[in-house]
Amino acid sequence: MSEVSPTELRVTGAPPMPEVLHTPRLTLRMPRPEDAAAQVAAVHASLPELNAWMAWSHEPHTLDHARANLERAQAAYRRGENLRLIIWNRDETEMLGSTGYHALNWAVPKAEIGYWIATPHTGRGYALEAARFLTEYGLDTLGLRRIEIRTDTLNERSARIPRQLGYTLDATFRNDDVAADGSGRLRDTFVFSVTRQAPP
Repeated sequence: MSEVSPTELRVTGAPPMPEVLHTPRLTLRMPRPEDAAAQVAAVHASLPELNAWMAWSHEPHTLDHARANLERAQAAYRRGENLRLIIWNRDETEMLGSTGYHALNWAVPKAEIGYWIATPHTGRGYALEAARFLTEYGLDTLGLRRIEIRTDTLNERSARIPRQLGYTLDATFRNDDVAADGSGRLRDTFVFSVTRQAPP
């Protein structure tokens, strides 16, 4: 009897997910190890902004680190465990950032949408466009019953997106985590959600 690689074992209840999705201006694609150079360039171009809000941005960002990161992300994507998507321009010549469905629970099913845009490309509505698409796709195609977007309460630009998309502010978690900026302050977290009832 042949053995199945752990990277090929899908999470129970996880529906099929295309490797490539398109919005009017963007290509959202499953991570690939060959994206390492583009990821390093995008992160390095954005470190001051990322360091303020993203704890992972304080880790090393070498080609080897990026390649290993992308290999893990690709394997998790194929298992339906964590659906990270790289944001590219429409013809896939430039990496613009990252998004995807995280904190997945297919038993509900529910997910959290995260996003970041490389600093040279901010202010053009790319995060909003990606989050709008993933919200609609998650509810209409994946059958998600709850989608969350969580933001540091001080990150006004990030919190603007769920508000523009009609999400409900469910809660503000006080002293929810240590802030990513290295200050040692305790951060408060907004929890926004959109829900849909199961069909009768």
